[in-house]
Amino acid sequence: MTQVSLIDGGRILTLDTADGPKRFHAIWLRDNAIDGATRDPVNGQRLITLADLSLDVTISAASVNGDHLTLEFAPEQHKANYDLTWLATHAYDNAQPRTAGQLAEGVEAWDNTLNADVPAGDYAALTRDDTARRNWLEAIRRYGFAKVTNLPVENGNLYKIVDLFGYVRETNYGRHFEVRTEVNPVNLAYTGLGLQAHTDNPYRDPVPSIQVLSCLDNSAAGGENMVVDGYACALRLKAENPEGFDLLAKYTARFSYSGSAGVKLQSRRPMIELDPDGTLRAVRFNSRSIAPLTDIPFDEMTAYYAAYRQLSDIIDDESMEVIFKLEPGEAFVVDNTRVLHARKGYSGEGSRWLQGCYADKDGVLSTLAALEESA
Repeated sequence: MTQVSLIDGGRILTLDTADGPKRFHAIWLRDNAIDGATRDPVNGQRLITLADLSLDVTISAASVNGDHLTLEFAPEQHKANYDLTWLATHAYDNAQPRTAGQLAEGVEAWDNTLNADVPAGDYAALTRDDTARRNWLEAIRRYGFAKVTNLPVENGNLYKIVDLFGYVRETNYGRHFEVRTEVNPVNLAYTGLGLQAHTDNPYRDPVPSIQVLSCLDNSAAGGENMVVDGYACALRLKAENPEGFDLLAKYTARFSYSGSAGVKLQSRRPMIELDPDGTLRAVRFNSRSIAPLTDIPFDEMTAYYAAYRQLSDIIDDESMEVIFKLEPGEAFVVDNTRVLHARKGYSGEGSRWLQGCYADKDGVLSTLAALEESA
């Protein structure tokens, strides 16, 4: 039988788990009680606020019955039951690593070796097979991008992709935007310029966290798509220049866009964003949208620019690139808070027509979590 004990006058409960004894505070247990008076039985949302609880709450009685723990709290004499497995899963009495640049669980940094196995999902399978959709969404969580193949070659097919996990996020560019260029075969001197790998819309707050690009025509020579893992680039910068990594994470950059009437978008965020525990949260890099940097102290501006340039060089390094040329009926999805995308130059006869739209990462993670729970 699982053993529990009360210490510090009932302010702390100790529970035996497979990983050893774990301590829980009475206030945490009361706040996380699952009962009809504390949480809605349908949606699980709290029916009380923290103001309804006493910070001096204690546990007056504790008993284990099978797989459940029953507690009574004082002074309100409230009783609540807890699943022991749930408690073990949510135990917080653990070492809390706080390392700048650590990756979240389920996330994997990558470089050009991923060219040998670009993550992808067949559209027909994604629509009818939950396992295929779960694996595809897991790849987006793990690598920050994944392709879709065998889409219907039709205007607006990118909405079918977003329907697999969430909803389109409309912006001033519209519900979707066109990336369409006709290459003039008469003027052989014309060359479609390549674009440096970048994250989109860093001047928005919040930034669109998912981007979808779908190919309807790509008959021009060249024009390959390229993706670069911003996390891997940030970690490489940290390994080569830890002080520079700290500068790009410590100070905010500024981004702006005012390319059309009535629009003046501005944001103030670090190029490398970390959670309080040091986990990599986001990378923002777009040299076309950078605004004057005014939040870096004068004495550190030179070192900041050196780190900025070094990160740019790492992003441009071919060893960091995964390259593929989309064919009509193919698309790719990128985590725009992490993965930089680019286009190689193109020229000659033919045309290039892609459509793009934005969505939100919470849709990807929510749909994935629901599919994992039901598996």
